[in-house]
Amino acid sequence: MKRILVTGGAGFIGSHTCLELLDKGYEVHVVDSFVNSFPCVIDKVSSIISKKERNFEKNFYFYKGDIRDKNFLREIFNKLDKKGKSFDAVIHFAGLKAVKESIMQPLKYWNNNFCSTLILLEVMKDYKCNTFIFSSSATIYGFTKNYTIKENNQISPINPYGNTKATIEQLLNDLYNSNPSIWKIANLRYFNPIGAHPSGLLGEMPTDIPNNIFPIINKVASKKLKKLSIFGNDWDTPDGTCLRDYIHVMDLVDGHILALEKLLFEDSKILNLNLGTGKGTSVLELVKTFEKVNNVEIPYLFTKKREGDSSKSIADNSLAYNVLSWKPKRSLEEMCKDGWNWYKTYSELI
Repeated sequence: MKRILVTGGAGFIGSHTCLELLDKGYEVHVVDSFVNSFPCVIDKVSSIISKKERNFEKNFYFYKGDIRDKNFLREIFNKLDKKGKSFDAVIHFAGLKAVKESIMQPLKYWNNNFCSTLILLEVMKDYKCNTFIFSSSATIYGFTKNYTIKENNQISPINPYGNTKATIEQLLNDLYNSNPSIWKIANLRYFNPIGAHPSGLLGEMPTDIPNNIFPIINKVASKKLKKLSIFGNDWDTPDGTCLRDYIHVMDLVDGHILALEKLLFEDSKILNLNLGTGKGTSVLELVKTFEKVNNVEIPYLFTKKREGDSSKSIADNSLAYNVLSWKPKRSLEEMCKDGWNWYKTYSELI
C-alpha cells in the first residue's frame, strides 16, 4: 500500500483528492492548519469513505499544524521513520489563493506559499521522499494573445499569487536538475475548478468572502447575495464577457491520481501539465447554464473591468492527454448541478 502525505487536505481540491486516494486504496496522511479551510471537511471525508470501507481509519490520518513549522513536519516524518516506514509521495495543496489579497498583502503570500514549500522540500529531502506533486495554477501565464495556452507559453504572472506559483515551479525545476536520477515532480497547472463531489457531501467552502465566481453564483442563487457582479461586458469575446476554462473538481482529481501513478511507477522526471477542459465558457454562459440546470434565477449586473483580468484563459490540455491519458469527462451542466446540490444542502455552514 502506497503512503501519501497531502498538505492542505481540508481545502477544496485537497479534500476531494483525499477521498479519491482513499477510495483507490492509498494510505492518506493529511496536514492542514485550517487557516482557509474548516475542520468539518475532514469529518465529511471520513463520513463518505466509511460508507465504502469499514476499516478506513487505518488508512486515514490527520495532523493539525502549519507546514512552515519544520519541527512539526519532522515529527510527522519521524513517526513513520521509527516504524521503518516512509511517505511514497507528497501532494502539496497548502497555500493561499486569493489574487486580490495577494496584491494587498504580498508578504503574507510569499511567506505562506513559497516559504512553506521550501521547508516542506527540505524535510522531504532529509527523509529521502522524492516524489512531489505541486498544485500550480494557470495564473503563472499572465496575459496571453493565444486562444489556448500551451505549457511552453511564456511564464509571466501579473500578481503576487501567480508569482509565488511560478517561483515554486522554478525552485522545483532547480531541485530536479540538482539530482535528476531521484526526483519525480509534477507541476499541475489548474485553470478554473468548480463543481463538487457528486454525493453532495463535499464541496467548496470559502472561509471568507469568496474570490471565485462559482461560490458567488451559489450565494446569489440562495438569495444570500442580491446580484452577481460581472466585470465588463465589452471584452473581445462573442458575448462581451470573459472566457474561462471551467473544469469539474473531480476531473481535476483524476488528473492528480494519474500524475501520482505516473511518478510512482516510472523513472524520475519532471512534468509541467495544464489541467483544463480546453473549452472556453463565457461568464454569461456559465450563469445561464446554472440557471437552466438548477431551475433558479441569478440576477446580475455589469460593472467595470477588474485590473489584471484578461479576456480569455483556456487550456491546451493535449500534453496531459498524451502523457497521462487524462481527459476531462464531466460537462458544464454536471459542474453546475453538482456544485448547487452541495451548496443548497450545506449553505448554512458557508
